[in-house]
Amino acid sequence: MTDPLDDLYPTRVEGDASEIARQDPVVWGTAADGPLDQGLLDGFDRDGYLLLEDLVTPEEVEEFRAELRRLSADPAVRADERTVVESSSQQVRTIFEVHRTSEVFARIARDPRVVGRARQVLGSDVYLHQSRVNLKPGFGGGDFAWHSDFETWHAEDGLPRMRTVSISISLTDNYSFNGPLMIMPGTHKTYVSCTGRTPNDNYRSSLVMQNAGTPDEDILTRMADEHGIDVLAGTAGSAVMFDCNCMHGSNGNISPYARSNIFLVYNSVENTAVEPFAAPRPRPEFLGARDFSPVG
Repeated sequence: MTDPLDDLYPTRVEGDASEIARQDPVVWGTAADGPLDQGLLDGFDRDGYLLLEDLVTPEEVEEFRAELRRLSADPAVRADERTVVESSSQQVRTIFEVHRTSEVFARIARDPRVVGRARQVLGSDVYLHQSRVNLKPGFGGGDFAWHSDFETWHAEDGLPRMRTVSISISLTDNYSFNGPLMIMPGTHKTYVSCTGRTPNDNYRSSLVMQNAGTPDEDILTRMADEHGIDVLAGTAGSAVMFDCNCMHGSNGNISPYARSNIFLVYNSVENTAVEPFAAPRPRPEFLGARDFSPVG
């Protein structure tokens, strides 16, 4: 068994960026372990993501939207460090750690429909590494540059291995033109090591605009040429579950139609965070949890 302190995925290095073959399984469990059948597990292993239609009901979507409106209008929430505000429009962009500040979002974070799928893919109990709600308002919602979440979670939070999944639940219809999630399918099997040191308190700027941990553009171009880009449109109440190392991003939203989602990150309890691999100290707990209690 590899020591969790061994760095299998070096990043934020001097010199040129590089590509490293994935050293970990993608699917750790079996079809007998949960709701996903073997065909869906095989698809997740191949592409790095799954579309989950109608994961929550229309009534739940309305409840989530109402809670999101309440949080966004609360001056205390807006002033909290866990809230990111768009620099151009001054509208709320992201609210982190919502499973601790909202019982409405806490319930879905521990719901068997969500947790069961994460447990199945990761082959163990799971804990919440991160939770947030994202808002991309019409006429000005910002973009998210291409990145692998694992690169940041490894470098700055200390997650040793690729044993983490994200589940993004849509609260609005996602069209091709309102800034939906885009994924390069199959890129989860290649780790992109990035150049440049991690500044102190990098999270303060990276939550608005990513600098450290930005993939090399030549590598991104080769990946897009090889794998293509899937634009993940879908209806409110559907979800996307994707591997931590998928190369993904989204365009800005200049359409009139807002896009918002609940974003839940589950990590295996057998892959708990250690000291960061490429940062002076861990990010705050609202970005990378240090409470490893199983959820669900």
